[in-house]
Amino acid sequence: DIKTTAVRKGDEYVINGGKMWITSGSQADWMCLLANTSEGPPHRNKSLICLPMNLPGIHVAKKIDKLGMRSSDTAQIFFEDVKVPSKNLIGEEGKGFTYQMLQFQEERLWGVATVLTPLETVIQETIDYTRQRKVFDQSVLHNQTVHFRLAELATEVELLRSLLHRAVALYIEGNDVTKFASMAKLKAGRLAREVTDSCLQFWGGMGFTSEVLVSRFYRDLRLMSIGGGTDETMLSIICKYMAILPSK
Repeated sequence: DIKTTAVRKGDEYVINGGKMWITSGSQADWMCLLANTSEGPPHRNKSLICLPMNLPGIHVAKKIDKLGMRSSDTAQIFFEDVKVPSKNLIGEEGKGFTYQMLQFQEERLWGVATVLTPLETVIQETIDYTRQRKVFDQSVLHNQTVHFRLAELATEVELLRSLLHRAVALYIEGNDVTKFASMAKLKAGRLAREVTDSCLQFWGGMGFTSEVLVSRFYRDLRLMSIGGGTDETMLSIICKYMAILPSK
């Protein structure tokens, strides 16, 4: 629920409120702010505003300590009577929610694309490690439960890649790919958890250290099921497009 308001006064917007989970918030020069600019319905009362971060009244409250993605800062920010020129409005007033929803499709497809190489890397590094790691005089990889599981995971990654390619091709042709983008995003988040968890297990004690890539991806890629729309949000969107979501 967006509580931040941007009230038009002459040639300016006066902004009050706060934002949580702002990526690069403690080092950004400007932000694209979604705020309520009227009292209308929630889907038609929001606007996007380009907001320089050096204006009086902007307070970066804290840099959030996160489980993963630790090289990317995330901040909590408050606005107190921040004045910005009305020309900084992006597009039309009241269209902010629509712009945001359109942007989400590209963001979700991009999110899926970003996990493919890390997942491939984790699987390959796990193959290399388990091949040379010996338990009871044979390599860990020699166990059928290990090499069969790695084969399953590699297959899942290829299926995800194919769905992404199909969705992107349809999107480039101008189609509404909301359902496919949501399906791909859902699968990417869950597969990221499945691959990293299974592979970390095969690393044994080493997997529980910060010295190996698999433990970093285990932490970092957990965000995929949360950021850019949670798994549960993706399921609701898919249900809506399948016409099986209960009406309110």
